[in-house]
Amino acid sequence: MNAPTRIAAPGDHVLIVGGGFSGTLLAINLLRHEGPGATLIERRPSQVARGVAYSAAHPSHLLNVRAGNMSALPDEPDHFVRWLASRGEGGRTSFVPRTTYGAYLREMLDAACARAPGRLRLIEGEAVDLRHDQGGVALTLADGEEIAGDAAVLAVGNLPPHDPPGLGADSLPPSCYSPDPWAVDIGEGLGDDDTAVLIGTGLTAVDAALLLDAGGFGGRILALSRRGLAPHRHQDGLPHCDPVLERPSGPLSAVVAHVRARAAEAGWRTAVDELRPMTHIMWGAATGPERARFLRHARPYWDIHRHRLAPAIANRIDALVSEGRLTFAGGKPVGIEAHARGATLRWRPRGTAQLVETRAARIVNCTGPQGDLLRSREPLLRRLLDAGAIRPDPLRLGLDVDAQSRIVNQDGAVSDRLHAIGPMTRGGVWEIVAVPDIRWQSWNLARRLSNAQWVGGEGL
Repeated sequence: MNAPTRIAAPGDHVLIVGGGFSGTLLAINLLRHEGPGATLIERRPSQVARGVAYSAAHPSHLLNVRAGNMSALPDEPDHFVRWLASRGEGGRTSFVPRTTYGAYLREMLDAACARAPGRLRLIEGEAVDLRHDQGGVALTLADGEEIAGDAAVLAVGNLPPHDPPGLGADSLPPSCYSPDPWAVDIGEGLGDDDTAVLIGTGLTAVDAALLLDAGGFGGRILALSRRGLAPHRHQDGLPHCDPVLERPSGPLSAVVAHVRARAAEAGWRTAVDELRPMTHIMWGAATGPERARFLRHARPYWDIHRHRLAPAIANRIDALVSEGRLTFAGGKPVGIEAHARGATLRWRPRGTAQLVETRAARIVNCTGPQGDLLRSREPLLRRLLDAGAIRPDPLRLGLDVDAQSRIVNQDGAVSDRLHAIGPMTRGGVWEIVAVPDIRWQSWNLARRLSNAQWVGGEGL
């Protein structure tokens, strides 16, 4: 049962839980639309406007998307390019440092606050409870402070990685196991005769390998995942790719056949990129079993083709591989034994019955961000789950939301008081982890919360 659509009032106040990219962009858009005032709550001051992606990055980490498609504003597609140009830090085709993008977002937030003094409040604190009724919402912080509002938006970003089977604090000492590559210095204490094992071979593993290298680690790095697939690279000089205007017909299996056929004609990068505007529609048209089959069988292949590396980053990874310092391998861990100087990992290479033993001084969980609410230890999410105010989406990729970003509770009802944006809504729209997707989602929700009656479009 759905609640009737609530009309936003001029005096409304919106509570935004999470001050990373998604929450910051929503706050900026509320101010730009002359919508309700807002309070932005973030427990880590260093991550306001930056989130983990742009605050924990090393200066050598580059964006995986060219600057020309990284504007935070859908109605100003050249906004980021102009910002870069004004500082002489790159152009439309540049892959700039992630720390630079974090500075861009923080400057946008500061400028928005300056243009609308008193309309946005920033609070450092951890939200631990959220209640709502027909009269509004009430958010409780860990220090006991309660903040009232008319609507609340969860913009909590990705959940920390889940421990892979057999790994964790119960089986390995902290000196050996790093559960989150962004939480600690993963190279601390390692010598050039040591081996570091990265569990995962995707973008997180690439970042971790670069962190180890930048920190001076000269030992061996083994990146291990079930298939051993590593992200591909962007290619310079490709011709302009016009997006397809209609969704390929048939189930997701037919879409795979379409991409293969198109790749044979125009190259796989073109085949993937031209589907970009259709991915939300294709995901929405897929049945539950089709989505589950895609996640089980095709997702790893989609990820390495869709989420690519900047050429400079790919060159550095290739150099580490050619020097024998980095190895990507496919296989399954089957056992682990801790010892005084790390742990011995036993794993079975993909396609064989043979066991391999790798003596690791450090094992780093690089399985990437997760979204399974039922495994979350976040106090606010646990409280909302226990109260029945939220529920996982059917595939347990994140929060269950409707097409208007309203949260669905355990009974299947939605309220115009509670919303969610960002990566935790991937179950409903699939691709919502990159800037081009989140800027559009935050734009739409800000318009609705501002009761905007005009229509804007990306690139208009």
